Parts: sequence; C-alpha cells; structure tokens
Amino acid sequence: MKLFVPGRICLLGEHSDWAGGYRRINAEIEKGYALICGTNQGIYAEIEPHPNSLILTSSMPDGKTLGPYEIPMRAEALIEEAQKGGFFSYAAGVAYQVMTNYHVRGLVINNYKTDMPIKKGLSSSAAICVLTARAFNRIYDLKLTIRGEMELAYQGEITTPSRCGRMDQGCAFGSRPVLMTFDGDRLETKEIQVKQDFHLVIVDLQSHKDTMEILNRLNRCYPIAENDTERNVQRLLGPINKDIIHRAIESLEGSDPVQLGSIMLEAQSYFDRFATPVCPEELTAPVLHELLNHEPLRPYIWGGKGVGSQGDGTAQFLTKSAADQDKVIEILERDFRMPALKLTLQSGPKVRKAVIPAAGFGTRLFPATKATKKELFPVIDKDGIAKPAILIIVEEALNAGIEEVIIIVQKDDLNDFQSFFNKQISIENYNKLPPNFQEYSRRILEMGQHVSFVIQQNQEGFGHAIYSTRDAVGGEPFLLMLGDHIYRSNNHISCAQQMLDAYQRHGTSVVGLKRTPQDLIASFGVVTGVWLEENSLLSITEFAEKPNLDYARTNLRVPCIPDDEYLTVFGQYVIKPELFDLLESNIHNNVRERGEFQLTSALDKLRQIDGFNGLVIDGQRFDIGIPEYYLKTLQAFAQP
Repeated sequence: MKLFVPGRICLLGEHSDWAGGYRRINAEIEKGYALICGTNQGIYAEIEPHPNSLILTSSMPDGKTLGPYEIPMRAEALIEEAQKGGFFSYAAGVAYQVMTNYHVRGLVINNYKTDMPIKKGLSSSAAICVLTARAFNRIYDLKLTIRGEMELAYQGEITTPSRCGRMDQGCAFGSRPVLMTFDGDRLETKEIQVKQDFHLVIVDLQSHKDTMEILNRLNRCYPIAENDTERNVQRLLGPINKDIIHRAIESLEGSDPVQLGSIMLEAQSYFDRFATPVCPEELTAPVLHELLNHEPLRPYIWGGKGVGSQGDGTAQFLTKSAADQDKVIEILERDFRMPALKLTLQSGPKVRKAVIPAAGFGTRLFPATKATKKELFPVIDKDGIAKPAILIIVEEALNAGIEEVIIIVQKDDLNDFQSFFNKQISIENYNKLPPNFQEYSRRILEMGQHVSFVIQQNQEGFGHAIYSTRDAVGGEPFLLMLGDHIYRSNNHISCAQQMLDAYQRHGTSVVGLKRTPQDLIASFGVVTGVWLEENSLLSITEFAEKPNLDYARTNLRVPCIPDDEYLTVFGQYVIKPELFDLLESNIHNNVRERGEFQLTSALDKLRQIDGFNGLVIDGQRFDIGIPEYYLKTLQAFAQP
C-alpha cells in the first residue's frame, strides 16, 4: 500500500495554537485561529504489516538513504528510541502511542521518496508522525478519522524531545486549506473550499533565527499581560488575528487573490508592529523585508509575508498566476540565490461523470419488466409531467453540473434506452403535442447528447456492473445513482448537488445516508462512524451490507442517532476512481459474496485505504424496484 503525506505551512495565524492554549488559564484571551495548508511536496512511502517489528527506511531530499532501521514492537524499546531524539524517534513515538491504545503487530515503512525540504518550517517531523499514524490506521483498520490520526501523531511527536505545536499535524488533511481553532485544550478543524487555484511560492531565506528564543519571549506575554507591549501581543494573536483569518477565508472562498495578497501584507505589518518589539534581535528580519520590498518581484505578486515563527526563516508570496510562480522563483534564485518551491491551493476536483446501473432484470416486478425495463416505468414528477424514472435521475444529475451520464444496460435493452434519449418521435406525433411538451421533447434530445451507454455482458452483481464502466469513467471521481431509485430534496439543493458539494469540500469519497428504523435495515447497506459535522457529515468506520439487528446493535450504533434507528445507504455516492482497482482485484481473485461481486466490500476497502465520508441527505429516496414501494412512489413523489 502506498501513502503520501505533505508538509504543512501556516498561511496565516502563526503562534495562535499555543496562544489559544492559554485559555485554560485565562478565559479572557481570544481563541487562536490559524489557516494552514499542506504543501505540494512531502513524504512518499510503501507500507506493509510485519509480525513483530517496526522497520524504517527513509530517503532524504538529497537522495541519501537512512536505514533500514529495526525496532522491536515492544513498549520499552519504542519509548527508548523515541526519547533518544533524531530522525527515527518520531515514528517510534507514534508506534509507542499506537501500542498503548490498540492491539497491533509491526509495520514496515519504506519512505522511498522525500521531495520536501527538511527542517525548513514545513513540519517535516509532523509529516513523518502523520505518515506513521496513517500507516498503522490503514494496515490494521484502526477506524481513525483524520482528526484521530492527527491526535495520534501529536501524542507520538511529544513523546520525543520535540515540542511541536498543535497545528503541525494539520498536514494530515492533505493539500486543502484548513481553519484550525484553538480553545485551551480543545481543537476544532474546518476544511475551506477553494473555488479557483491560488498560486504561492515558498522561499528558504537561507538565514538564521532562534525559534526557541522567539517562542520564549512571546510566551512571557501570557497568560496575564502586565504592560502595553504584552497587551499588544495578546491583541495581535487574539482579536487582530481573528479578523485577519476570517477575512482571508472570505477571500479564498470568494476567489479573490488580490484581497488575500493585501491581507497577507497587512498581517505582516501587524506582526512587525506588535510582535517584533518583544524579540527585536530575532524578529526584525532584514532579509525577509528585503524580499518583501524587492521591486523586481512586484509585477508578479499580490502580496507576501513571513512563515512560521517569523524572523529570517521562510517567506511566502502569493503570485498572480501559475506562470508567475516560475518568474518569482527565477528572480529569487537570480538575485538572492535562495531555493524556493511552488505551492498551489487547488480548487476541489470536479466531478464530471455520473453512472446509473440499469442492467438488472427486475425480477420482483415481473411480468411488467418483460414489457419494459423498470427504469423506464412512468412516474409523475413534481412538475406534473409523466416521465420514465431514468429521465428523472438523468435530469437531476445534469442539473447538478454533471457533463456525462453513463447508463449500464444489458445488450438486449440498449435499443430501448437509445431510442428514448436519442431518437425524435415521428413528426405526426410531435405535432399532436402541446407547445410545452414539444419543448420538452427537444429537451430530452439535448439531454441525450450527454448520455452514453455501457453494456454489462454478464450480470454478476452490483460491483461487477460498476466495474464495467471503468474505461468510460476513466481516472476520474464519479457520481453513482441507483437506476431503480428516484430522489427528492427537502430544500432547493438537489440530493445530487448536496453530494457533489460534500465531495468538493472535503475531497473524500462520500455516500449519501438516511436515518432508517431498525426493522427495515435488513434491506439496506448500513454504516457507522464518527461525526465530522454532527447529524450531517460522518467519517465512516464500517460498511455493513444488509446486517441483522443483533450485529447492528453491537457494531453499528452512531452517536446522537436514536437507539431504534440506523444510518443506511441513501442510493447516491461520489466515489474516487481507485474503487476500480479494488473491484478488479475481487473479480480477478473471484472474491464473491452471495455468489456475486458486490460493491459494499470494495467500498469498505476503499474506506480503509483512503477514507470515506457519509452525508445525511436532506431529502427522500423513492424505490421503484419492489411493487409495494413503486406504488408508494407513485402516490408520494409528485406531492409538494
């Protein structure tokens, strides 16, 4: 199994983690707020289980290899190694924390590539700790959320001589910007959705600063300020920082790089004014300010500031375009001989394709399904028009921004679907239609231009059907909507749009969920997990396909959900393309459940290796695949 963990940079809000921590002592101190982001560079590793040891091999940025280094998976050996300090101590510290809290065996970590600078303010030690925590989580399915991995990594790092801050392990979130809020011992995180790319350059100032002295001087201003200088530091790291962070988030979410660049310069000005007097010999930072005022850079940047504890350590510039990143790096190398790297805050991956399986026979609706496919059964939509169910599903997908809908069909049914979406009715019948239906007839043909078909040659299960679309989907995330379900939102945002928005915000595969009475769960997939957003977004720790009630009571409870209800699969998913590799493995190795290749087990494996969220949909699902449910759908779907 391969993993990648990036470095971490604090875009805005340096020192706010420890400053907010003083609220344990003085509640009048403002909470700490930091806006962090993973770098585009980081640590790459291959991992596998080992029966009794932690074995580490690491590649440095200069190509030098350290290890392999073997540590027995015994508590006393791990804590001894952790407390020695040094490169391997971080992994040992995390392994010690894992052993203390979980029943695990050993692990082999081959860090085969590192392309981020080490000891340059990018939290390389935290990245190693997160990598180790994630490796144990994935190999032994510890069912940890990203926050859980962060906490394990933090506890592991402070087991070593390192005294990292709480924001360092934010690299666990990957390259997405994250707002971190520090309130005493409490940490909250919120991922920030970026709708356009922001281009930055991070530069090593090739100078010296004493981080420990900076921290020592600034900490003297807490928990109680005794003079104006100390009160100014608390203002800087408190209300001033809060205002800056929240305006920066508005700039990111509003796609306003000009405003963000201005905020960066403003933040630097405040830092110079209020923090530098506390430790002028370290924070005056002549090299940093020479770069910030370097005239040749101005045409290519919106703004810039120091990074981390500040001083002459590292700087960041927000460039005007991707091309300007290269120009800024060229100027820095030419005029200052300073190495620099790119950081791009990328907009979330767009989901362009949807998959709708419609290859089943519809046994429970026979003999009606001998006449026509169940997906073509009529339903009165809320606009009063009688539509085949598949059209309602396709409309929802296209209205949510999907560009191509892929329908899985049997060979003998292909003509029926193609005729509906791609063939105009006769001119004689067209002329009989009222104007609004004539317009809708043209609309169906327009939708048909965005519909393609994949033939499932053999019906060997739901997972097999989805796998048949691998080539059509390509290496992209896709929206999956069941062909025998139709959906209605309880608000103005469609169910499909709710799903796509959740994926855009978090970049993690997501399944729609619905609260379901316990006496019905044997008909559905059921999940459990940990709330990321209470009663809304769940980090899934287990998928179970149609479990019995005894199993559900023991294993599938979810906090804040009544004891007689469970979270079941709603019928919509947004899934990363890595799913196809897992389905291929099941098919190649003939891994069947109930005689067929199922989807749920592959989803659970994807959860283990990449994470999986569940979104409680604000809406309803209507099943047309069972006679009594189809009747209820006809009665209820068109109701306001």
